Amino acid sequence: QVQFVESGGGLVQSGGSLRLSCAASGSIRSIYTMGWYRQAPGKQRELVASITSGGTTNYIDSVKGRFTISRDNAKNTVYLQMNSLKPEDTAVYFCSYRDWTGVVWGQGTQVTVSS
Repeated sequence: QVQFVESGGGLVQSGGSLRLSCAASGSIRSIYTMGWYRQAPGKQRELVASITSGGTTNYIDSVKGRFTISRDNAKNTVYLQMNSLKPEDTAVYFCSYRDWTGVVWGQGTQVTVSS
């Protein structure tokens, strides 16, 4: 099993910044992808950004140029730097870990952007 410690959510005004972090522990394999999903009320969970063990990143179009995902492999930790936040970024953000066996998510952290 994989456990997560997520932090960094909160309330911020439009245009502001937040940094999310997530430390994974437990049954961590040598090759895996970590990422951040989000789910807004009444909407499906969506993958916001991901990063592979080799450092390849992927973003949804709506956050490109504003969000940056990074990771520290030695600490099994992934970060999401979110700049120029918009009210539509408001959601619960979930850290994720994916390897060949499947994907698991953390408990989530609330991000609220006020207009």
